[in-house]
Amino acid sequence: MTENTLSSATTAAPRFLADRMLGRLVKWLRILGHDTAYLPQLSPQGLIREGRQQGRIIVTRDTRVLRQKDAPQIIFIHHDLFRDQLKQVITACHLDPFAQLFTRCGECNEPLAAVEKGEVRDQVPEYVWQTQSEFHRCLGCHRLYWGATHKEHVMAELRHLGLAEARRLG
Repeated sequence: MTENTLSSATTAAPRFLADRMLGRLVKWLRILGHDTAYLPQLSPQGLIREGRQQGRIIVTRDTRVLRQKDAPQIIFIHHDLFRDQLKQVITACHLDPFAQLFTRCGECNEPLAAVEKGEVRDQVPEYVWQTQSEFHRCLGCHRLYWGATHKEHVMAELRHLGLAEARRLG
């Protein structure tokens, strides 16, 4: 199944598995809150097998994956630039880039949980402590997240993609 049939076949939140050529896209799908596995060591056959076992949509630039028989859903990425790749996935899967924004760890793909500011006092720089009020921790790798310039950078990228104009950005 290719991206042309994704809209009728996927009703639940899509889960992705990306190939080794799409590391930057993986990070951005995670920032948007989408469960995106990244196993760069897999061969095309391994990618197909893992995608099928985990019930994930395969996101690939590898034409060898397209030639595999009995492949699960596949989005073949046509573009070189990550912005175009991200737009392609958002369009193919009818994703709302704001619905789950900043809910998943960009490093390990696990969900983030809100943490009380007092719990992170000794874990963040003084300036961050003074200027930020909301903190989140990854449930997997325990990395801490806060808005600051990272959030501004993401919003700027979404505006650059033409996705942020319809939303009021705070």
